[in-house]
Amino acid sequence: MISTTYSETISELGEGPLWHPTRNQLFWFDVLGMCLHSSVSGEQITWQFDEHVSAAGWVDHDTLLMASETCLSLFDIETGETEFLCALEAENDSTRSNDGRADPFGGFWIGTMSKTSVPKAGAIYRYFEGQLRKLVGNLTVPNSICFSPDGRYAYYCDTPSGKIMRLDLDDEGWPLGKPTLFIAQAGAPDGSVVDADGNLWNADWHLRRVSCYAPTSEKLRHIDIEATHVTCPAFGGENGTTLFVTTARPTSQDPALKALPTDGHVLEIATVAQGRPEPQVAL
Repeated sequence: MISTTYSETISELGEGPLWHPTRNQLFWFDVLGMCLHSSVSGEQITWQFDEHVSAAGWVDHDTLLMASETCLSLFDIETGETEFLCALEAENDSTRSNDGRADPFGGFWIGTMSKTSVPKAGAIYRYFEGQLRKLVGNLTVPNSICFSPDGRYAYYCDTPSGKIMRLDLDDEGWPLGKPTLFIAQAGAPDGSVVDADGNLWNADWHLRRVSCYAPTSEKLRHIDIEATHVTCPAFGGENGTTLFVTTARPTSQDPALKALPTDGHVLEIATVAQGRPEPQVAL
């Protein structure tokens, strides 16, 4: 399978791709550029913010729930205005939001991390029924937040560990017990998404690929991505079978890496697997 460029917009750290199911529109973030991108009929749209933004879920046709370094807010797609919803580690100016996704119950999960990757400074929270609750602590780079189609399991990782974990969920989407190991050697796992068959697709930050794992943890296959760093996948497109992948550009901390022309772009691969619509966030 061959990846092609979906958007000419370049992000320093592309993240959080979200296919809005009623608008048939892709949204994604440049975390370090502090902006939200989209594209409509080939026209590029960018909204600029004064702090890091990283992930979103859809509330209705015109509204996203958006995570930033200090809060969760409601973002009006048509006007570009934001409305404060709740604080997110607002008292800690050394952290920011990272990976996040809505769960099948209408909750929204969001990870936080140190802006300078201080070990174990991050956490994962869930916003549900007007309350934000901390679920997992002592994480360095929380990623891979996604859910089984039936809502029985949540997945997440701490990227430096190379492991993807699984949490059992109750009938309201809250964790039951302690996490268990799902994938022991997942490279440097970044963002993930689950398809309609329950297979988990994970972006490997270092290995220029997106790997597919069955619900049994068996690796089924991987797709090579023409980018130095792949960050997060999302399913969308007309039939929900296109895989969109955000990417990042090498930094001064990667002196041995030679940048590729597609670094920082959103890439797409057609007819990969049957995705499923992202759950609607219930406020």
